Order: sequence, then C-alpha cells, then structure tokens
Amino acid sequence: MTALVIVIVAALLALGFAAFNFSKVKKMEEGTAKMSEIAEAIRIGANAFIRYEYKIIAIVVGIITLVLLVFMWQAGCSFLIGVIMSASAGYVGMKIATYANVRVTNKARETKNIGETLKVAFRGGSVMGLCVGGFALLGLFIVYMIFGFGLNLLSIEAIKDGAVFTQCLSCYALGCSIVAMFNRVGGGIYTKAADMGADLVGKTEAHIPEDDPRNPATIADNVGDNVGDVAGLGSDLLESYVGAISSGIILAAHIYLVSVATNGNVSDELLQKMFFYPVVFAAVGLVACVLGISTVLFKKGSDNPHKDLNTATLVSAALTICGGFVITKVLFDVEGLAASFAEIGFSFGYISPWIAASLGVVSGVVIGAIAEYYTSYDYKPTQGIAEASKEGAALTITQGLAVGMKSCMAPLIILGLATYLSYAVAGMFGISMAAIGMLAFVSTTVSVDTYGPISDNAGGIAEMSELDPEVREITDKLDSVGNTTAAIGKGFAIGSASLAALSLMVSYLYSFNDPTTPLELNFTNPLILAGALVGGALPYLFSGMLIEAVAKAARKMVEEVRRQFKEIPGILEGKAKPDYKTCIEISSQGALKEMRVPAVLSVLFPLVSGFLFGPWFVGGLLIGATLSAIMLAIFTGNAGGAWDNGKKYIEAGGVEGHKKGSAAHDAAVVGDTVGDPLKDTVGPSLDILIKIMSTVSLVAGAVFSQYNVLSWIESLMK
Repeated sequence: MTALVIVIVAALLALGFAAFNFSKVKKMEEGTAKMSEIAEAIRIGANAFIRYEYKIIAIVVGIITLVLLVFMWQAGCSFLIGVIMSASAGYVGMKIATYANVRVTNKARETKNIGETLKVAFRGGSVMGLCVGGFALLGLFIVYMIFGFGLNLLSIEAIKDGAVFTQCLSCYALGCSIVAMFNRVGGGIYTKAADMGADLVGKTEAHIPEDDPRNPATIADNVGDNVGDVAGLGSDLLESYVGAISSGIILAAHIYLVSVATNGNVSDELLQKMFFYPVVFAAVGLVACVLGISTVLFKKGSDNPHKDLNTATLVSAALTICGGFVITKVLFDVEGLAASFAEIGFSFGYISPWIAASLGVVSGVVIGAIAEYYTSYDYKPTQGIAEASKEGAALTITQGLAVGMKSCMAPLIILGLATYLSYAVAGMFGISMAAIGMLAFVSTTVSVDTYGPISDNAGGIAEMSELDPEVREITDKLDSVGNTTAAIGKGFAIGSASLAALSLMVSYLYSFNDPTTPLELNFTNPLILAGALVGGALPYLFSGMLIEAVAKAARKMVEEVRRQFKEIPGILEGKAKPDYKTCIEISSQGALKEMRVPAVLSVLFPLVSGFLFGPWFVGGLLIGATLSAIMLAIFTGNAGGAWDNGKKYIEAGGVEGHKKGSAAHDAAVVGDTVGDPLKDTVGPSLDILIKIMSTVSLVAGAVFSQYNVLSWIESLMK
C-alpha cells in the first residue's frame, strides 16, 4: 500500500498542478475583439473534430471491449480504463491549447517581452504534459486497486500464478494504444491536409504570407495544430509511458516464473517489490517533472526560450535520477535480498534496476540533443538545406533526404548501447527499466513539445489580427524553437517506443513458451524469417497509406482554396472574407474518412497473422516491424523538421540575398510541404504502430499458440 500511496500522491499532485495552470491561463485576457473571434473559430473547429473522432473511437472500443469481456471481464474493464485515461488527457490538452494560443499572442502584444510570452505558452503546454503523467498513473492506480488488492490478484500466490493481473495491465496499455493511434493518425492527417493546402496555394501561388487572413485554409491549419500536435502527441506519449511501465511489471512476474521453473531462489519479498518498482519509479519521475516545470514558470523569464526549455528538461531528468536512487535504496537495500539479486543476474545488486533506468534517462537526453543538431537552424545540416534552396526545389528535397537518412545512425547507436548495457546490468527487466527511465520525465518532454503548436497558433492569430509586426517576430522566434522541441519530442517518442516494444516483444514470447526452457530465437526457423520480412515491409505500407491519405485531403483543400480565390471577388485585396468553415469541414471529413484503415490495420495485422501462421511468425513480424519503424520514424521526423527550419532560416535572413518571396524561399516552402506529412503524420504514428502491434500480440499470444491454421494443416498432414 505504501508504494501505491506514492503513486496516487504523484498522480494527484500532477493533475492538481495541471488544473492550477489551466485556471491561471484561462483567467488571462484574450486581447482585442478580432483576436477573440479568431481564437473562438479555432476552438470551435478543434472541438467539433475531436467530438466526431471520439465517436468513431467509441465504436471500435465497444467492439474490442465486448470481445475481451467474453474471454475475461477483468481485461475488458482494464481496457476501458485505459481508453478513458488516454482520451481524457488528449481532450484536456487540446482544450488548453485552444485557450492558451490567443493569450500568448496577447501577452506578446502587451509586453513585447519574449520571456514573459514564453511562460504563457509553456504554462499552457504544461497542462498537456502533466495530464499525460497524471492520468497514466491514475489509471494504473485504479487497475492495481480494483484488479490487484480488490480481487486479491496481488497476493504472492496470484503473482506466482501469473496470468490475470498481467493480462489486465496489457489490456490497460491496449486501451491507451487504441486512442493514441486514432488521435495521432486522425490528427496528423487533419493538420497536414490543412497545412499543405494553405502553403501550396497561399505561399507558392498567391505569394501571401503564412497565416494570412485572406487564405481560406488558415483557420483549418491552426485547428490542425491542436488536434494533431497536441491531442495526438499527448495520447501518443501517454501510451508509450504506460506500455513501458506495463512491460516492466510483466517482466518482473516472468523473472519469478523462470526462476521457479529452473529451481532458482528468488524470494517472495523481492518479487513483490519488483512488481511495484516500475510504477513507483515513474511516480518519482512525475514529481521531478512538477519541480522541473516549476523552475521555468516561477522564475523571471529570460530572452533565451531555448535555454529555459532545456533547463526544465535537464532539471526534471536530474531529479528523476536522484529520486530514483533514493526509492531504489529504500525498496531494495534490505538484509537478506542480496542472494536473490545474484540469482536473477543483477550485476550490481540492488542498484541494478536504477542503473538501467538512469541509462534510459541519459539516452533520452542524448537522443534529444542529436535531434536538435539535425533539425535546428543553428547547426549546419539545416543551414545546408537552406543554402541548397538557392538552386531550386529539387536540391532542397535532395539535401533534406540526405540529412534525414544520415540522422538515423547516431540515435540508433545510442539505443543499441542503452539496450546492451541495460541488459548486461539487469537482463530484460533492465531494458524495460531503461524505457521507463527514458519516459519517467515524459511530463516535461510533452510540456516542452506542446509549447510549440501553441506558439505556432499564437503567430497565426497575430497575423490574422493584423497586429504590430513586432508581435509576430516574438511568436515566430518561439515557433522556431518549438519546431526543434517538437523534433526532440519525436526523438524521445521513437527511442522510448523501441525499448518498450522490445520489452513487450519479449513478454509476448514468454506468454506462449514453457518457462522451464531457455528462451532462444532460432533465426533459421523459416516462420521467424518470413515474419521478419513481412514485418519489415509493414511500416512502409502503413506510411504510404498515411501519406496518400494526407495527399487526398490536401488535394481537396487546394481545389477549395483555388475556387474561393477565383469565385469570391476581393479576397486577395482584403475586401471580402474567405469561407473558413468549408475548409475546416474538408480537413475534418478527409481525416475521419482516411484514418480508419491505417488505424485498424495496426490492430488486425498481428491478429490475422497469428491465427493464420502461429506465434513464431508473429514474433518475427514484431522484430521486423520494430527495426524498420525505428529507422523510418527517425528519418521522417528529422528530415521534415530540417526542411521546416530550413525555410525559417531563410525567412530569418540566414541566407544572404534571399528572404521571403524569393525563389530560394519558394523552393524551401516546397521542401517544407514535402516534409509536413513525414514529420507530423508518418513519423509520430510509426512508434504507435510498433507498440500497439506488440500489445495486441501480447494479449492474444497464448491463443495463437493453441489455435492457428498452420498448426491445423500440419496436424492433418501427419
């Protein structure tokens, strides 16, 4: 109970701080009547889309819940809890973003101070970040209380038996995954269809500025920032967070089962403590995030937004490591447990899980720094793309592709080292703890990331409200930093997803194997090889479907913007008001229509494969998909971010003799438009793909081994 008290206190502290920041932002003035009118239009569009999307999610959730209830009612209820927590975090985050954007604009208008304006944007972003950690741990607490102590499934006998509680955890993670997939895919299609439509006609054809009120797609573009980059982001990282914690708890149970099966000597006391350690470590990280976020919000604002945001991240990470050591010592530094640690192969005794988690924390910070190097226009890769734009769009795109591809190597080396070292320290449990460590300060990461779309929206409102150019300069500087923080956030997401997916994959392999036999993957097994080949291709199929979906919706948006420019006289002269509503409807309908197949594919593909070809094929499928998706996600995220900031580097005067409206700028806009669906739709959705496939496989793994068509055919042939 002491462990769960720590968890619920951390969750309530985070949610309470989020409520405080929500209230503080909402009490701020919105500014002029024109600013309020534009902000209300964005708010209405975002609310309408999220309501329609959640109706579709409700149908899918209802079907899955009924299936789970038939087999095990505890699993169905846990799944619903996961859905509610993830949906709540996404909804609250989207709401605060639509309130914060105009208040950021107004703060810039009133103070002309970048430091004070940053604090408003970051306060708004912190609501999303704190809700991610708070709702995730609140849901885990409820699952522990109802299906743990409430049904006595956390008695030592129940843990030894294994199945029921770990299945509840898997289904809780699955519920979070379903919402994350729809929010990321639906929001990603929405935001990029609107963004591309606005850019292709507004910037490159009509040569009007970004977020110009004469562009009919502008409001839809701003709505998209909230539904894709805020609600989608929050659900995405909440799902990673829950998946990593769940994998750690599940692997703790497997350690005991393997030890018993091999006549080991793991004590019951150690087993119980390991069962709680992942969630308690995450709770300590959440408290660290509250303190890290506070360091920015409660100090005087500086003129360096990048430094302030990095401070919040580094303080949260450092406090997570320190707090994690304290809780590790309290839990495990107990007389009589030393032999048990040696028995399960923990190289450094009781501090082994903490070392593995610390490796994850450090790896996350390093991967973020690598993403910053490849996407910020303060460094050569992005500056090189801007320089290439002087020669036309073809070289812009070519240079961006090169930057994206080269950017894959360094993060993969870091992930490889983290995986190997954490395994050497604490086995597969160590890998799961590395994933938890990387995500333990997720609330700060999401806060920093959400600050970006809020600042982007603030710039749009400033432009559409025709405010002083100095206001737009402030919001543009915040937005440019936001592009880099978004790339860092995507690096965290795919890095943690790879570690979490690896842990979940091993949990899946344990789910249908006899613990008395050592778990070995024989790659001469044709089923594993065949599964790996198919799995390697799956992220490309998934990505192609997403890009095609964005292109279809963007094409309709382009046609509509061109129609309005042609048929409504006076738009470009500023004498007539564009029809914003139709553009919002086009993005909404396109996203809702196109998101269904890719989202459902991620759930059905491992299920159908398992029932056709059995568990080993699915094991290969997960290996191939994970390896392929990691590299593709890093490539698309960094290439897209570099193209975007290359354009902004030109706009900031970084390329001598070439500014807004020049041929080089037009070429950079084309590169940015190509990168938009890659960085904001494809990249973020791939990490959800591998986690949801792993979670679905884990839930159904034992069934695959007993019921599959291939085994049935083999038995007939015998």
